[in-house]
Amino acid sequence: MKLKIIILILVMGILIGVNYAQAQKSESSTTTEIRNEIEETNQEQLTNISDSNSVASSSDTILNTDEIQVVSQVQDGKVVNVPHIRQMPELPRGCEVTSLAMLLQYAGVSVDKMTLANEITTIPFRDSNGLNGNPNDGFVGDIYSFDNPGYGVYHAPIAALAETYLPGRIIDLTGESIESVYNMIENSSPVWVITNSRFSQLPESEFTTWQTASGEIQITYREHSVLVVGYDENNVYLNDPLADQPYTAVPRDSFEESWIQMGKQAISYQ
Repeated sequence: MKLKIIILILVMGILIGVNYAQAQKSESSTTTEIRNEIEETNQEQLTNISDSNSVASSSDTILNTDEIQVVSQVQDGKVVNVPHIRQMPELPRGCEVTSLAMLLQYAGVSVDKMTLANEITTIPFRDSNGLNGNPNDGFVGDIYSFDNPGYGVYHAPIAALAETYLPGRIIDLTGESIESVYNMIENSSPVWVITNSRFSQLPESEFTTWQTASGEIQITYREHSVLVVGYDENNVYLNDPLADQPYTAVPRDSFEESWIQMGKQAISYQ
């Protein structure tokens, strides 16, 4: 009888040890997966910053704040004089709220990027079921740091936040033609948009499929938000929150392609 009890205790000990080892292995695998995802997203977004700053520093058509007064009316186009705000260093992923801050301040609203970052609807990078957050519902992940995974936010939550500051005046142009964007510029209203950090159409390899609670979406870690402040026959002029100075000039054709690829997302005001 004693021998049976001893054998039973040994068997239970072995089973407990095996289960513990499997649990540790599973936890280690999950931790490694999350760590790898954080490193991957951070590397992609650091590359975005490098891309955007490269565009800003290399373009010889960038206008400075003194020149803008002279060229506020250009041939077949217009430029709006909008103060420039940088998202760095406080908001590594805060291009959307920083671009919104520029728009609202130009409209006469006294609000800064940090206030908007605190007020924007946020959702987890992943929910309890392992599904990714949807940027159409709120800002996905960490807006303040690359220490945690994050992505960004699309037009609907931004428009909702803007509406709280300019009730009844926000115009969501999403889905309309690029001419609707240029028409707002003609009326001296800058336009918040979603594009990418290269300001040109991206290859399919730059996109990945996310499974969200509301279905599949295609995202790219090169997603970026800027404020369109002008255009002419050849260029579109942007206040890029990742650039060191305002009025980044990018080729009009390539910008339009990038904007269309990202869903024609645009917000302005009247």
